[in-house]
Amino acid sequence: MLDVAVQVEPGWPEADWEAIADRAVRQALSVSRHAHLADNPAAIEVSVRFTSDAEVQTLNAGYRGKDKPTNVLSFPMVQPDLLDGLDATDDGEVLLGDIVLAEGVCRAEAAEKRISLEDHATHLVVHGLLHLLGYDHQGTDAAEAMESLERVAMAGLGLADPYDDDHHGG
Repeated sequence: MLDVAVQVEPGWPEADWEAIADRAVRQALSVSRHAHLADNPAAIEVSVRFTSDAEVQTLNAGYRGKDKPTNVLSFPMVQPDLLDGLDATDDGEVLLGDIVLAEGVCRAEAAEKRISLEDHATHLVVHGLLHLLGYDHQGTDAAEAMESLERVAMAGLGLADPYDDDHHGG
């Protein structure tokens, strides 16, 4: 059973962020090599936090040594190589990890791409969930594989290819 816990801090516009995050997490999971987790009897939890640039900057500085805000950060709680044989903790829950989005950075990027903030945030949640599952974009092959999954997930949500600069005017 998959549970997506969502927190929305002031500054984010009115939208159904819970539904947006839930759909994005489920879709990203479904296109990954760990799609089986959606049917796991354990309670698999993902936390998505829509917050401020300042909070993301603090997290980015503390965990990555980069003293600036970024669009999305992911904090995995389970090593990716353990996801195939995942067992619940004593209380029947598995905390997959946290995804944190910065409002100002996301808003600016969405405007630059000429897409809605909701669509851009959806892409960033997809991206963040794939990071929680062990995907990365270090090196050409890994980046291409991750971007391919993001494209499939976004298409499954009925949204544009996030890497198609012609479509976004980027």
